[in-house]
Amino acid sequence: MNDEGAPPELAVPETALPAEIDEFLVHLAKERDLSPNTVSAYRRDLREFSTWLASTHGIDGWRWNELGRTDIRGFMAHCTRRGLAKRSVARQLSAVRSFYRWMHRDERVDVNPARAVKSPRLPRTLPAYLDKRQADTLLEHAATRAQSLEFTDVRNVAMLELFYSSGLRLSELRGIDLGDLDLVAQQVKVRGKGRKERIVPLGDHAQRALRNYLVKRDALLAKLKDSTKKPARGAVFLSERGGRMSPRAIQHAVVQLLSAVDEGAGLSTHSLRHSFATHLVDGGADLRAVQELLGHASISTTQIYTHTSVERLKKVYRQAHPRA
Repeated sequence: MNDEGAPPELAVPETALPAEIDEFLVHLAKERDLSPNTVSAYRRDLREFSTWLASTHGIDGWRWNELGRTDIRGFMAHCTRRGLAKRSVARQLSAVRSFYRWMHRDERVDVNPARAVKSPRLPRTLPAYLDKRQADTLLEHAATRAQSLEFTDVRNVAMLELFYSSGLRLSELRGIDLGDLDLVAQQVKVRGKGRKERIVPLGDHAQRALRNYLVKRDALLAKLKDSTKKPARGAVFLSERGGRMSPRAIQHAVVQLLSAVDEGAGLSTHSLRHSFATHLVDGGADLRAVQELLGHASISTTQIYTHTSVERLKKVYRQAHPRA
């Protein structure tokens, strides 16, 4: 929110990206092999930073090596006055830090002024997730719809089962190719953040749903063999036109089914990932194993899923302790 009594800050006109930012984005894409979506997010944040610098110092009135902590704090204040949430301001600061860290390693600047700037304190919010009853209701609803044997219904229940069975991110599920699936060993290879690969298990329900879907998928490809548009034969999850499903299409299909469980609750594909992790931890799974299954780089990211395990421990305590 804006500071009380202060008028909302107007967005300044965009300027061309400085050459250093362009080179940094190439570094992210080519050398660090980050996803196009991640590179685009860095581009947006750093464009806003450079545009703000041009508006406050003049287009040619500043140099990267001359900026200090005061400038970085000024940019964060600008973001806050624009009404950005704390999480968005923190993301902007993270982009600036990464950019300056790259320039410092490349000896383009003497110091990283963003390093000493504190990030806004973020509220520790619990992710939205389904309880076990809701998860059962959701999957039963999707399975009932799949009895129609329509391609989209059979595909959608396979996606739901895979999301919940393996805790995948949307981008990971979308990127799965046929060669990544091993239904005999009941496992799938996924590419997570930073293109890091990991193997995750498939449950029995997900395996059956995928087998049913692959039959429909083969039938669709056979029908499209004479189409002028070349289908994405390597991709597992296809649209009715034979292309790899877009992130928006996957989200839309899943949210429609989630609305049958709790309309208006703000549930998304990521809620299924949170449900996967929550139910594992609540069932007593080792946190390090859950971290590996989710593809988290840090155990601290996984620790948010311990919130339901506390209730489980209280229940055990009340049942077992003589003075509970």
